[in-house]
Amino acid sequence: MRVRVPGDKSLSQRALIVAALADGTSRISGLLCGGDTASTAGALRALGVPVPPIPADGSELLISGVGLDGLRAPTGALDLRNSGTGARLLMGALAGSDLSATLDGDVSLRARPMARVTRPLSIMGARFEALGQPDRLPITVHGRSRLASLEWDSPVASAQVKSAILLAGLTGRAFTCVTEPRESRDHTERMFNAVGASVISYATDGGWRVELRDPPDRIRPLDFAVPGDISSAAFVLALAALGAAGDEVTIEHVGLNPTRTAFLDVLLRMGADVEVHDRTPAGLTEPVGDIVVRPSGLRATSVGADEVPRLIDELPLVAVLGACADGETRITGADELRAKESDRIAAMASNLLALGVDVEELPDGLIVRGVPDRALMGEVRAWHDHRIAMAFAVLGAATGHAIQVDDLTVIGVSFPGFDRLMKTLTKER
Repeated sequence: MRVRVPGDKSLSQRALIVAALADGTSRISGLLCGGDTASTAGALRALGVPVPPIPADGSELLISGVGLDGLRAPTGALDLRNSGTGARLLMGALAGSDLSATLDGDVSLRARPMARVTRPLSIMGARFEALGQPDRLPITVHGRSRLASLEWDSPVASAQVKSAILLAGLTGRAFTCVTEPRESRDHTERMFNAVGASVISYATDGGWRVELRDPPDRIRPLDFAVPGDISSAAFVLALAALGAAGDEVTIEHVGLNPTRTAFLDVLLRMGADVEVHDRTPAGLTEPVGDIVVRPSGLRATSVGADEVPRLIDELPLVAVLGACADGETRITGADELRAKESDRIAAMASNLLALGVDVEELPDGLIVRGVPDRALMGEVRAWHDHRIAMAFAVLGAATGHAIQVDDLTVIGVSFPGFDRLMKTLTKER
């Protein structure tokens, strides 16, 4: 069976923001029509950017950018709902803009830390006013039209932190440099280079260094086709590897950015039958291709800190696969999971224990002892987190597993149509 998954969430939100800041009309197709993208688009509209409604079919969207100095003060708070990417990246763009704006979100987003972004941006000259708890939304950003240069040694490999700093350097016309302990996803760097904001990246003794040396006064419009989201595709791949989707599934036109594809490496180590076919046309900003997977018996594996940045969103799924694999699956160096839409380490441990899986919660990960011959049954919580909900929906769809997830509506923020696709795939068994 051949299927497609929705557009990449990370790329969709970055494309909207970059297009908003461009001079001229950007052409973007394949945008994710989901909750997080809608939140970012709504915030940009409130900032004076004429963003049309996002097409549900992925057809082309034209956005007339307002330029690097064109954002306007909103009349009310910008509600990013559940979008951590939207909130943190917009903080960066607003830091270098001569206006003030308040960012807010839902209960889940209000619980997520923001100091990792506000601290470096404050050093650059922006000012942040917490309206509730320190380090949490709602926060008012008081931007400046010109920011100071910054060399930031980030304690975590975070694409959101890096992207926020780069966006601040772009709108604030400031040299910016970020050093990470390991390379995080590089979508922002690729997109900046595509529109004429030159970014260089290279390995150092201290990790990975990214520099925006000479920010331009304007950027070109973006011409971009958003590929399918590899993080969404991962759930289809897992379903197929577990034998719940027939003999073979091919996912077409998936993003194959090497900073995002470690889940494929993990699947191969676990014994999954996976093929990757690169279909990237010459000159495309992001690599794309097709992924084929067939049912396989799975064995345990280990995921450590070096690999975590390249599959941070798929780690709940690795834990679920570990429950179905022979042996002990270990995830370490993933303390960043505690600062996602939920505390994903605690959420996974709690849910797996509720199903009778032997799991040990670590400060920075999990140890899951597989029970491949046991039918798992019971009720689990989504914890208001789309990735947790999807991971256990996949486990429930696997043969012999009767699992009820308390709330599947949260999946819509990243994977509209997930339930329909799962039903189609499992019907083919």
